[in-house]
Amino acid sequence: LKSNPSNNEEKEAQTQLTKSDELQRLHSQALSAYQREDYVAAISLLDEILAVCVWDAELRELRAECYIKEGEPSKAISDLKAAAKLKNDNTEAFYKISRIYYQLGDHELSLSEVRECLKLDQDHKQCFSLYKQVKKLNKQIESAEEFIREGRYEDAINKYDSVMKTEPEVPVYATRAKERICHCLSKNQQATEAIKVCTEVLQLEPNNVNALKDRAEAYLLEDGYEE
Repeated sequence: LKSNPSNNEEKEAQTQLTKSDELQRLHSQALSAYQREDYVAAISLLDEILAVCVWDAELRELRAECYIKEGEPSKAISDLKAAAKLKNDNTEAFYKISRIYYQLGDHELSLSEVRECLKLDQDHKQCFSLYKQVKKLNKQIESAEEFIREGRYEDAINKYDSVMKTEPEVPVYATRAKERICHCLSKNQQATEAIKVCTEVLQLEPNNVNALKDRAEAYLLEDGYEE
């Protein structure tokens, strides 16, 4: 405006300056809310800012952190994926996405995302460590499923026991492994064992359809028609 004064543009410029001041104020409030762990308030403020500053990778990463703290991983993934595109060589975003998928039990997507991190930096320590863990787990699960397709149920059970040893910290993998062991025992006509393991799964997930079907098959083997 100093180089080219214009009434029309001055009004527009003043509007933009006012908006800019307002966004900076909201940004300060969002950071303050995040620091005092009021993540719901921080998300609300960041929503307002990102409606205008659509291409700000760092704000998206901050909102993703808030979503993680609030137990909304799918929304966090959405923001992190945008941040990975908006900022060059954003290894941190790919690492975080991979970690979230891993915690959710989606080992295949976790492996895919951590590979993206290593494409950008093959010496990234966190990504390489996660990659080794996910790759090992992924291989064991694929191997177990191959045994099931071949009808080699004992081998599949042993492999799923290995899965539980490989990842004892994230409960979803133990539950999934037990669900598949319950299936193998039922298919292998080991009815008593199948009922025991399927029941363990159903105590954790009462509406697990696969475990209900496999336990039903096991009850049939023992003539437990009412059950």
